[in-house]
Amino acid sequence: MQISEEITIKVSPKVAQAYQKATEHKKQSLATLVSVFLREDINEEVDFLGKLMNEISDKAVSRGLTPEILETILNEESP
Repeated sequence: MQISEEITIKVSPKVAQAYQKATEHKKQSLATLVSVFLREDINEEVDFLGKLMNEISDKAVSRGLTPEILETILNEESP
């Protein structure tokens, strides 16, 4: 298990309030994002990217995106 240290950063009151209301999952995602941004560990970057891609995929599916719709979108020619 990796040892963590707490840090303090300055944010707007609105951001602080959103963080305080966030789920533990979102708070952990933010901690991972900060770690990646500061280049803590390359393995965590890969893990974070995979988790982020899975989360995006899950949200797209929950909003009605199907493999067929995705294929149609990807095959559309841009203007």
